[in-house]
Amino acid sequence: MRTHLDAEVVELSFPATSRLRSVAADLAWYPRLRAPSGADLLHCPTFRGPLRARGPLVVTVHDLAVLRHPEWFNRWTAGYSRFAVPRVVAAADRVIAVSEFTQRELASLLGAPEEKIRVVPNAVEDAFTPAGDSAEGDYVLAVGTLEPRKNLARIAAAVDGELRVVGARGWRGVDPPANVAWLGEVPDAELARLYRGARCLVYASLYEGFGIPVAEALACGCPVVTSVGSPMAELAPDAALVDPHDVGSIRDGIARATRLEPRRGASWSDVATATLAVYRELA
Repeated sequence: MRTHLDAEVVELSFPATSRLRSVAADLAWYPRLRAPSGADLLHCPTFRGPLRARGPLVVTVHDLAVLRHPEWFNRWTAGYSRFAVPRVVAAADRVIAVSEFTQRELASLLGAPEEKIRVVPNAVEDAFTPAGDSAEGDYVLAVGTLEPRKNLARIAAAVDGELRVVGARGWRGVDPPANVAWLGEVPDAELARLYRGARCLVYASLYEGFGIPVAEALACGCPVVTSVGSPMAELAPDAALVDPHDVGSIRDGIARATRLEPRRGASWSDVATATLAVYRELA
């Protein structure tokens, strides 16, 4: 596959369509992964990858929640990650971090040397703009997979009125509270409508590496309530910043949230250009 940047990309995949295949990928496919013959390098877009490099290797790290809070994940993911992730990161010639926060976590938790880390922030899809239909109603919006770090129970306790939740079912038995409208996964166009119509997005997560819903909300001009000291605060320093462990602080943040001037960060074209620059350092 040839990209618009005139770089040829060959995709390698092992579809993890079941728990058994996920374990097989972790045990047999990722550890032995190597670039096809003739390729300049191998890029693993997550921290699943070879434990020993057999050529130039780039690894993208989105977050290190599984190392910082293994109790939030299932036993296999937590145990395997504790073994594999440090080795994959050590094997990489370059590590792409999606935020300065994740860059600091790589240094703090894994001792990754600063000289091999490059920060390349994520982008959002074109559907997220201030122009377009808005969803009806007076509601607060939360977006994210139903998993422990999304902090949904405290968010729900902090909202006076309707809370709409968008996100797939996750793990560790997190269910949507009885007093919320859980919408499941929705297409980007519908999610953009929800951002435009919301009183605010509350993304008071306990841990993230970037926080794409905050970037999406900003692109739509939606007021944002998010966690102080997080990568989301890097994205939205003028948002209502709150202590995610304190229901009262989240409730106060919702009351303080004001509509922000719509703004987009990097485009996916920008991300591709920055990633290609990392490749060229090695090729």
